Amino acid sequence: MSALQIVADRNMRGLESIFSAYGHIHSVEGRQLSASDLQDADVLLVRSVTEVNEQLIAGSKLRFVGTATSGLEHIDQNYLKQQGIVFAHAQGSNANSVVEYVLSAIAASGDYLDCLLQGASLGIVGHGHVGSALANCARALGIKVRVFDPWLDDVEDASSLEQVLDCKVISLHAELTRRSPWPSFHLLDQDRLAQIAPDALLINASRGGVIDNHALLQQLLKGQGPQCILDVWEGEPAINADLLAEVSFGTAHIAGYSLDAKLSATRMLAQALAQAFELPAPALTAGADAADILHCPAAASEAEQLRSLLLGRYDISQDDAQLRRVTANADPQAAAQGFDQLRRDYRERRELRHSLVAAEHAPEYFQRALGYVLAPSDKDVSGDSL
Repeated sequence: MSALQIVADRNMRGLESIFSAYGHIHSVEGRQLSASDLQDADVLLVRSVTEVNEQLIAGSKLRFVGTATSGLEHIDQNYLKQQGIVFAHAQGSNANSVVEYVLSAIAASGDYLDCLLQGASLGIVGHGHVGSALANCARALGIKVRVFDPWLDDVEDASSLEQVLDCKVISLHAELTRRSPWPSFHLLDQDRLAQIAPDALLINASRGGVIDNHALLQQLLKGQGPQCILDVWEGEPAINADLLAEVSFGTAHIAGYSLDAKLSATRMLAQALAQAFELPAPALTAGADAADILHCPAAASEAEQLRSLLLGRYDISQDDAQLRRVTANADPQAAAQGFDQLRRDYRERRELRHSLVAAEHAPEYFQRALGYVLAPSDKDVSGDSL
């Protein structure tokens, strides 16, 4: 068959190296992608910033649409099906990236990690790719887990929403939906936010609208807590500057933005395209070199050792500082542009999973839970990049 005409968000990692074998690539900014870009396109590859609907693709000759994301709210799947357009997604590709973001955020926040390891409970809302991965990792670390997901049956450690909101740490991983009988839009409204203890830690790395951001701001301005870490915001990229000022850590929707996750998403779409067009499967070797060796020194407690591992690979304070920098004293339009730029030009953050780690003093269950590879003893490891 002739070479495919591929229109793609230019910010997809590994786009050229993975997709160039299948045809000609026309890369564009995702937020600026328009119907005129698709006039001759066979394939459209997007991220979450592009709404794919009838308005965008009507009249095109598209045969394949792929999104390098876990969330699907920006895709009108019914319309694609009606038009006979093959659809592919990358759900699950960034699950571990988000899990490590959450664990590192907890490690960077006071003594919450210590509390969890000493018997406090982690509450998880949503048991999809990310929520289930977080729950499994937490259990492997010996942390008690409570899970709320009314859409699923037979969820391990299933609990009521009230029980989850009573936990020391609460992490949100729900799909954003207004569907009855259990809509997640503004799931945490004024009344439910008031149920959370002031000394609890609330993390949202799902979708901004799962929390009523206005109600959360009012709660925080009253000094009634909880401590908050937000990676997602209502109205993004135009986020509420007053809310950012009140949270412990704020980041620019980058929890799932590890380099490893981005490459995995691009490969998943290439595999789906190859299957749809009966083409050779993509090479899975394209991407980044191995990450630098991470060292975990002996520490006074297992909590400190775990904190060292998590923060050694990802320190949320860097992304928090960058978001505050681009929004400080900026008008709303400039702040929104800064938010988008942080996502577009995000640094090459690596995952702890599959990393080579010199951690001979760490408990063995850390390795089983986090999935890193144990390096030889320090005397045999140079510490240089692989």
